[in-house]
Amino acid sequence: MAITRPKGTNDLLPPGSPKLSPVTSAAAHTWLTETARRVLERAGAQRIDTPIFEEAELVKRGVGDSTDIVRKEMFTVYYFGDHGGFVMRPEGTAGIVRAYLQNGLKQLPTPLKLWTSGPIFRAENVQKGRYRQFHQVDYEVLGSADPLVDAEAIALMVDVVRELGLKEVRVKLGSIGDPADREAYNTYLRELFTAHVERLSDDSKDRLTRNPMRILDSKSDQDQVLLAELQVRPMLDFLGNEARAHFEAVQNHLKSWGVPYDLDPSIVRGLDYYRRTAWELHHEGVGAKSALGGGGRYDGLAEILGGQATPGIGWAFGVERLLLALEAEGVELPQNEGPLLYIVALDEENVPHAAKLAMDARSVGRTEFAYRAMKPSSAFKDAERRGVRWIALLGSQEAKNGTLSLKNLKDGEQRVV
Repeated sequence: MAITRPKGTNDLLPPGSPKLSPVTSAAAHTWLTETARRVLERAGAQRIDTPIFEEAELVKRGVGDSTDIVRKEMFTVYYFGDHGGFVMRPEGTAGIVRAYLQNGLKQLPTPLKLWTSGPIFRAENVQKGRYRQFHQVDYEVLGSADPLVDAEAIALMVDVVRELGLKEVRVKLGSIGDPADREAYNTYLRELFTAHVERLSDDSKDRLTRNPMRILDSKSDQDQVLLAELQVRPMLDFLGNEARAHFEAVQNHLKSWGVPYDLDPSIVRGLDYYRRTAWELHHEGVGAKSALGGGGRYDGLAEILGGQATPGIGWAFGVERLLLALEAEGVELPQNEGPLLYIVALDEENVPHAAKLAMDARSVGRTEFAYRAMKPSSAFKDAERRGVRWIALLGSQEAKNGTLSLKNLKDGEQRVV
């Protein structure tokens, strides 16, 4: 039996492939990432790349022991002679903050805007829009706690999807307050859920002790039924004065810029280093939940990773999920253009000459050549399959005269040069 790719992964394919789809199109991935780069770099973001694997301890600290990512979804590679291991990157933020601290990037002007893209790995159930290897675009800002930075980050996420042509998206905006606010909220949740502990899923029973806010975004149906019955008060009810003022400032900036959003009190971030602003970007066309991505402020993360206190905020979206949303809206994805010029020798002795001409012409534009001699009818048919704009025929007479017979396959224009 032939070997196939691992479950939950995709091959990214060239144009014209029989099994091509938006998710498997290499051209679509390149176009989406390049569009994001253009939008983010216009706003001052700079490219950063980190390894696709990190020390397991970084991810455990940076993502949190109580999360499904750490408990169930990490790909861990144990190395010989040690009890530790590496983790295949399950998200981008922890690695970027680690790189910021390790490489002294705090010396650069602040706020420092960074972006990256690349593969992400999660050992989760495979379904539409969810894969074990997928790709993300990630944007992070380090060095400022100003609500203006939060609002700009949200606006840039919307700008990227608008630039791609996506319209049917909405921002769900919330706040998780400051540590004291979350402590008060966790106390409320523990008291509320303890009286119904027998109805919680096993995972949520564990979260009740570790981190009760994680119960609110449980994937268990029985937990969601209980949450609806109890009519749990939202985190927004517990915001302190400073966090509330920060949240209102973020909203005022978004309103003044015309960035649409819906308040969503149910958005939570359960880990200790998260602060204040949190949001998600949703689209109903992607299946398996509707989130394309999300973001939030994480002012306590640098300290947890062993560095000095450094405010930070960031977001990420899944490339595959965004491509599914574009397909659902009927947005036409760009296709790779064929060669500008295709040079075909009409006899074998001129094939090397055609190759030399093609290599010279590549200083002007994409140029290909036929590796064997062809009859004119076969040459035109082959050129059409390749999406060629100009075809150049080189026969013995053309070689003798130092000419090429050119034809534009788009408009039919012909000439000898």
